[in-house]
Amino acid sequence: MDPQRETPKKNNPEHLIADRREGIGVCGWILVSLSFLLVLITFPISIWACIKVIREYERAVVFRLGRILSKKAKGPGLILILPCTDTFVKVDLRTVTCNIPPQEILTKDAVTTQVDGVVYYRIHSAVSAVANVTDVHSATFLLAQTTLRNVLGTQSLAQLLAGREEIAHSIQAILDSATEQWGIKVARVEIKDVRIPVAMQRAMAAEAEAAREAKAKIVAAEGEMNASKALKQASMVLSESPAGLQLRYLQSLTALAAENNSTIVFPLPINMLESFGQKNRGG
Repeated sequence: MDPQRETPKKNNPEHLIADRREGIGVCGWILVSLSFLLVLITFPISIWACIKVIREYERAVVFRLGRILSKKAKGPGLILILPCTDTFVKVDLRTVTCNIPPQEILTKDAVTTQVDGVVYYRIHSAVSAVANVTDVHSATFLLAQTTLRNVLGTQSLAQLLAGREEIAHSIQAILDSATEQWGIKVARVEIKDVRIPVAMQRAMAAEAEAAREAKAKIVAAEGEMNASKALKQASMVLSESPAGLQLRYLQSLTALAAENNSTIVFPLPINMLESFGQKNRGG
């Protein structure tokens, strides 16, 4: 067998389906002819059994004598089937929401968590969904559960809490590649909730509170250091000008009088009295 002919067949999502180029055989054609003759004899009564209506969001996979009639599903609209020899299966192409129940996950750093999620998928190949898997929805649901557990088991708790979007994209890529041969297209994966034990929640809260307190102490210490530097510079300026110190006293008195209406006992500096005495002698 030529290997070059086998390669495209393996890459085809419908490679599990039997080769449709093989005919139904002489006996098959005889049965089909008899069925067609029966329709002609009982016409127009038989036409109601032959015509089927397929909705816009549905496709019909028609089997003739047990073999798929066409590589492409039929519909939407009216389709014609032959009695006795043809059967069909309807496939819904609308997006399906698959809720993943809470899963017990042991993370990479040995923390037990419960994680639940939701998967949105749709069938893009009705023929593959019917011919390649027994129950496509059940298979996708079980695969989503297993993939969620396997992927989250390789992540630490911090990565799980901070990187939900990246983990969801990783799960979506794995599911999409695994369900391609089933005719499934995974549109979106979301991790809804991550539940951690109460003791772990308390430990994380205590750790966060300690980190905030340490940060507050660092900020307060930096503020004290900046304030001490400013006071040092102010003291150097006041030491160079004694009159500036007196003005500072007066500004403090003005601020206290504006805020509190009360009696203030203020010690008058001696150097201020001396300056007044010198001015009086000079006068």
